[in-house]
Amino acid sequence: MRTSAKVLVLTMLSLLFLVFSCDKSDEDSLTKEGPFNISELAGNWVATQAQFSVSTLSVDVVEDGGTVSMTVNSNGRFTLTIDPVNRTAYTVSGEMFWEQWEGSYFFSIVWDEEPDDWDTYGHTWDGTTFTINGGADTGEYDFDNDGDAEPCTIHFDFVRA
Repeated sequence: MRTSAKVLVLTMLSLLFLVFSCDKSDEDSLTKEGPFNISELAGNWVATQAQFSVSTLSVDVVEDGGTVSMTVNSNGRFTLTIDPVNRTAYTVSGEMFWEQWEGSYFFSIVWDEEPDDWDTYGHTWDGTTFTINGGADTGEYDFDNDGDAEPCTIHFDFVRA
């Protein structure tokens, strides 16, 4: 094979390698701008419902007399304080994003306890009321108060404080 043909073949092989080995991570990227800007959630929130469910077991911290509050910064960082009745209050934190995937946006949270992963949630937002609905294993709650939180689904309804 002539030198110019070898160079052409090597160039074509290199291009094919680059095309097929490109990182596809931009297909599902995190952004702060989506159906609404995450910064619109900045402020203090109080839950009117804070339900944790697994299988046939369900606990609503607010309905049981406890409180749940959330503070959201304009950059999407938040702190969620859960204060059940007859239990020690605890705090979890993370950051809110939109996951952009195949032309759609999904409300997402990167929890501080798992910084290399995120969960997506159903949501509603009307400017004063904000709801979050998670699927299986998108939340945790210590149902039997033994010090170990069990994976569960969550449903929170918040109003501005």
